[in-house]
Amino acid sequence: MRIHPWSLLPGVLLLVLAGCSTTPRQDTDGAAVDDATGRAGAGAGAGAEVSTAGIDGAGARYAGPWEDPANPLSKRVIYFGYDNAEIASEYVALIRTHARYLGTHPQVRVTLEGHTDERGTREYNLALSDQRADSVRRVMLAEGVRGDQLEVIGYGEERPASPGQSESSWRLNRRVVIEY
Repeated sequence: MRIHPWSLLPGVLLLVLAGCSTTPRQDTDGAAVDDATGRAGAGAGAGAEVSTAGIDGAGARYAGPWEDPANPLSKRVIYFGYDNAEIASEYVALIRTHARYLGTHPQVRVTLEGHTDERGTREYNLALSDQRADSVRRVMLAEGVRGDQLEVIGYGEERPASPGQSESSWRLNRRVVIEY
């Protein structure tokens, strides 16, 4: 017996439509929410607007000024030259800006994440990434940041910002990231 493909269409459509059905959502007061309108109640136009929240139900949170692209604290990467841990003069003001913020917010903690490019041995790169992060830490301490606000981690070449094998990629990988 041969089955024509078009004869399967009603069954496939039924399965697709059954898969699209949902259980009614509820707003924070327990009232059903109409998915088509986003409003509480049984149908369109019934009830008040429904507010949305994040997956965990807590809603959007403001983590800090470092998330605002217009804020100088949003710049959190210090780049280094090849095979050294010296902070270039162009990054001193950036580090001082973060240090001032940390000085006025003693409850805030940061992690200084050191990175290298892929050249060199694993051991050498881990040591160099630690040295880079420690260079930033020393400047922050000199600017008045408390030691318990700073954590230093060296990742070596393990977390590249750019996976390429060119000078432009390597330049992006030689860095310290200030993580709030």
